[in-house]
Amino acid sequence: MTLQHPPLPDASLDDASLAAALAEGAGRVLLALRESAEVTSSPSVRALRDAGDAAAQDWLAAGLAHARPKDAVLSEEAADDPARLEADRVWIVDPLDGTREFAERVPGGGWRDDFAVHVALWRRGAGLSAGAVALPAREVVLDTARVTAPAEALADAEAVLAGRRRLRLAASRSRPPAFVTQLASRGSVELVPMGSAGVKVTAVVDGTVDAYVHAGGQYEWDSAAPVAVAAAAGLVCTRLDGTPLEYNRPDPWLPDLFVCHPALAPHLRAALNQAGLRSKEGAQP
Repeated sequence: MTLQHPPLPDASLDDASLAAALAEGAGRVLLALRESAEVTSSPSVRALRDAGDAAAQDWLAAGLAHARPKDAVLSEEAADDPARLEADRVWIVDPLDGTREFAERVPGGGWRDDFAVHVALWRRGAGLSAGAVALPAREVVLDTARVTAPAEALADAEAVLAGRRRLRLAASRSRPPAFVTQLASRGSVELVPMGSAGVKVTAVVDGTVDAYVHAGGQYEWDSAAPVAVAAAAGLVCTRLDGTPLEYNRPDPWLPDLFVCHPALAPHLRAALNQAGLRSKEGAQP
């Protein structure tokens, strides 16, 4: 079956609007692919994951070549071109963040909805300057030009600090790290399981959770677009030790990530210190 792909985005769009159009378009490609698939066995699930990665990558690559032909690209699904290190503009993309969730059905026969598409722009001297995260199955696209924090975010943070509710922490639904379960065992933290990194960070943006902390290491494409969007919404986005996140480096491995409402950042850092978690260079898997 030949799938009908959406048209490529308008090259006249500004960077943030282009990021949103690219993320939304790749999401449409993924949904069309998934809707056409019949997943009945583990090999079929793997095939759907691979097809999703490839289809979204091909569409994004074509879109960037059309709209920003002079810009460099760093993508999870493409060979790394060292020329990006000398470029002034580099798009950092993850065509399908959450391949497990993309290809997985839920009880009753429906599909999981906690996967994402990441598109971010890094500019020399400015860092992450535009970005978008699409949650295709939820029909949501968040981008740096239009994102805002929820109006109740400060009141929610004050409730945590006053001890009226537990701090909600996004956590892996299948493999929550030991330090996260340790925090939860103290009774002051509630774990909210969910899928991809993009879903976890956007859950902080929309107020579903208060923070997302990752200590096991990720690649730049896992966090660049979510961090760009979260920072635009006024959230704290740093390494665990508070140092800045850096992108478009020779080695795209990032050891850790801290995303939190600013009013809760000192509170959460103190809890992490009590749990014995310290920022350190993680070993690649």
